[in-house]
Amino acid sequence: MTRPAREVDVLVVGAGPAGLAAAARLAAAGVARVEVLDREQDAGGVPRHCHHGGFGTWTHPLTGPVYARLVRDAAVRAGAVVRTGVTALDWAGPLALDTVGPQGPETVRAAAVVLATGARERPRAARLVPGTRPDGVYTTGELQQAVHLYGQRIGARAVVVGAEDVSYSAADTVRAAGAEVVAMVTESGRAQTTPARAQNARLRHRVPLLTDTTVTELLGHGRLSGVRVRHRDGRTAQLACDTVVFTGDFVPDHELARRGRLVLDPGTRGPAVDGALRTSRPGVFAAGSLLHPVESAATATRDGVRVAAAVLESLAGGEWPCRAVPLVVQPPLRWIAPNLVAPGDEHPYLLRTSMPARRPVLQVVQDGRLLHQERLRAAVPHRTLTLTARWTRLVDGNGGPVRVTLAGR
Repeated sequence: MTRPAREVDVLVVGAGPAGLAAAARLAAAGVARVEVLDREQDAGGVPRHCHHGGFGTWTHPLTGPVYARLVRDAAVRAGAVVRTGVTALDWAGPLALDTVGPQGPETVRAAAVVLATGARERPRAARLVPGTRPDGVYTTGELQQAVHLYGQRIGARAVVVGAEDVSYSAADTVRAAGAEVVAMVTESGRAQTTPARAQNARLRHRVPLLTDTTVTELLGHGRLSGVRVRHRDGRTAQLACDTVVFTGDFVPDHELARRGRLVLDPGTRGPAVDGALRTSRPGVFAAGSLLHPVESAATATRDGVRVAAAVLESLAGGEWPCRAVPLVVQPPLRWIAPNLVAPGDEHPYLLRTSMPARRPVLQVVQDGRLLHQERLRAAVPHRTLTLTARWTRLVDGNGGPVRVTLAGR
């Protein structure tokens, strides 16, 4: 069957903060046909169902739904077309996508494509937790949608798997639904959030934190009746509950990138991009949590603004670079984004570490040459580190990979 085809100037896949910010900037800059697609029924991305605060600015704090409406409305006011309920299925050419939506199948061709498909938490099955398939098993996103978007009831007693920022947000949602948080369970030796937030949950809400502990099995048929856990020393226990929420462990929604055979970075598992957020396919850009799962909405919005500038340059006839130098990290660093570097790149880099360190030193080296060194206050897992771009002018574009290391005690 031949699909109807349309032409646009820029096609943005994903109507979260990154995609909407990019669309707003591009339309405001005079790009005539900017179109945003999203498979969800409403635009705004994850913030739509995050009813807690922490969005916006320090002087103008917002809840997630308010923030989502603001970025959506900004894109529409600027002149971008936002189409929801539309899924991008596969590539129909270098800069064309086959889609399906309420009006049926369609092919959309563009002069530039921005992938802003975001990230998702790995569900229970992907974490290989055995047991039956009872009701009452959620990820954070599923829980927040059920409670805040659809007003659904959950169980009475919940176990939250994880102890990072998103885990504590999930615990807040459980309490907002009128349920009790029986415990928070983490394989780590400590909570991966601020001490104040962890202490507030423990003392004010009386939520036990089980560290060095793994959920090994889900119990119950029909409805969850409990979870079995194992402590690092080998002891096992059973926690009675009718709800379990798996949090964190984000992976990028990179199916389109993989289908398009874009080069993926082994650390982030998202598309490899240079400082202008250009991928390995000319004319295709990527932004937001697809590149670094998962950062704040503000970081995603900044990515959208950044990628819009690069798209405008490309539409004006800017050359697509033939080669950029790989940017790689050494353990305990997990990933860096962007992960390709060209001499003179101006934007800072985001990193994550798997081990805590006090007063660590970041070093940037190429072919034995020290390009940059800086000391940080601390490095904490699940917390973003920032590396300045002042050293990029020293990069040899014909040299070997640039290596970033973290040394500390």
